[in-house]
Amino acid sequence: MRTHYCGNLKATNIDESTSICGWVHRRRDHGGVIFLDVRDRTGIVQLVFDPDTEDSFALADTVRNEFVLRATGRVRARPEGTVNPEMATGEIEVLGKTLEILNAAETPPFQLDEYSEAGEDVRLRFRYMDLRRPEMQEKLQKRALITAQVRTYLEELGFWDIETPTLSRATPEGARDYLVPSRTHPGEFFALPQSPQVYKQLLMMSGMDKYYQIARCYRDEDLRADRQPEFTQIDIEASFVSQTDVMQMAEGMMRRLFSRILDVDLGEFPVMSWSEAMRDFGIDRPDLRNPLQLIDVADIMQAVEFKVFNGPANDPNGRVVALRAPNGASLSRKMIDDYTEFVGRYGAKGLAYIKVNDLAAGMAGLQSPILKFMPDEVVQAVLERVGAADGDLVFFGADKAKVVNDSMAALRNQLGVDLDLLEEGYKPCWVVDFPMFAENSDGSLGAEHHPFTRPNCTPDELRAAPLDAQAEAYDLVMNGYELGGGSLRIHSSEMQSAVFDALKMDAEGRAKFGFLLQALQYGCPPHGGIAFGLDRIIMLMTGTQSIRDVIAFPKTQSASCLMMSAPGVVEEKQLRDLHIRLRG
Repeated sequence: MRTHYCGNLKATNIDESTSICGWVHRRRDHGGVIFLDVRDRTGIVQLVFDPDTEDSFALADTVRNEFVLRATGRVRARPEGTVNPEMATGEIEVLGKTLEILNAAETPPFQLDEYSEAGEDVRLRFRYMDLRRPEMQEKLQKRALITAQVRTYLEELGFWDIETPTLSRATPEGARDYLVPSRTHPGEFFALPQSPQVYKQLLMMSGMDKYYQIARCYRDEDLRADRQPEFTQIDIEASFVSQTDVMQMAEGMMRRLFSRILDVDLGEFPVMSWSEAMRDFGIDRPDLRNPLQLIDVADIMQAVEFKVFNGPANDPNGRVVALRAPNGASLSRKMIDDYTEFVGRYGAKGLAYIKVNDLAAGMAGLQSPILKFMPDEVVQAVLERVGAADGDLVFFGADKAKVVNDSMAALRNQLGVDLDLLEEGYKPCWVVDFPMFAENSDGSLGAEHHPFTRPNCTPDELRAAPLDAQAEAYDLVMNGYELGGGSLRIHSSEMQSAVFDALKMDAEGRAKFGFLLQALQYGCPPHGGIAFGLDRIIMLMTGTQSIRDVIAFPKTQSASCLMMSAPGVVEEKQLRDLHIRLRG
């Protein structure tokens, strides 16, 4: 039906005949000449009809936005003074000869250009319309290019693309699984995979050596801007590899993506331990574009009478930190109150601060409600440790370590944006040496990554002191986002049993992994891998703030599809066939 895509017509096509198909992006009537901007996924070209082509001109006069057209004509140079340098096709236009309306369209529910002010709920309800916007098509094109580069890179390294099941067994925890009832096994359920983790390990035990998959994964959890209930994962696993091998492979993949898609050199990938990340940033996914750091001051505060500080300073589970905000003394009291409310969302009971107006004037050059509770020498020691200068503002966090880390990490991120401190570009880093386990509020242990991660100790040492064990795990972080996480895996049944012991996994939970323990007894090679969040990578590379903008048909933050009204009720007969009865 067409000889050219709209956006591919150039000055080199002048005087050629062309047939194009697409949607009417905009219609203009200028003094008896009708201009139609026609759009397809490659771009927009200007189509011109004048009264000399009487039938086509009359038909063009009836056309409205989003009509689907086929037109033939001659490519010509735009008249002098009308060249549009903002358009890829801005040097030319098509003088129309024939016009065919392939389909008419109702008035669109919102404007399909960069000036659209439609809310996200409207855009998601009419997603098929939203996806027509050039901005959205550009993002999905970039997604396709990124995915193609990933496949090419991994296959060049000898990885095989192998699919794993999407109907599997519920995990022992189970709460975050999407369950699928089985009609043929009454009362039993499949689960959609949160990750192909166990399957890819079994592939290594099967001698596949190098595996990858662009895998769909599912997680029934509360959503954020960078989370979805169903998402896409670049899943990678290899046998007979070290941690360095996996990290170098992953780093090479990221370098290729950013170089070939964005023409960006990512530079160095610094490596920091988990403890260093928590100490300096309060979070294990630090944004290194932000120069601010948390500074421990608990040792200075241990002897002060101010209980807000000396309590956490003398508590082995507490933490006291200072955070210097350069030129922050200009912040108003209302802005400081807003930050106080902000950290309260993370459990902080307040936000102490000191304004440094004139460092040379001593205490007289400082401003803060807490100065009367603190000896001069303590204040001066804190200011010296954080490197305070005139015009700075120093914030304090003092509480249980988790509360301080969560609240001050969030404050650091917010100040980086508000004070315009973020460097341009991309700042990757590796975070390594994670603790194997984290202690839950009830005293039980949970795996920091997952229970198949290899600890850096013997099974006996793990059972004796599980909280001292470190995991041979590694996360790739960029601009405050965890893009990928991986580890070396357990390859002995004895160590896997020791991990299950540490987690106090009951007999029912162990039974669900009986096949894995058995498989480990039949010659499992040392292996490891990593998984990347494809949606999150594309979100970062396209500069958008939500992964919903880089997924064709995403869910809302309440995990629903507005376009299809999903999830929805099902008929009673379907429930009976599945042996399910709803409780009121």
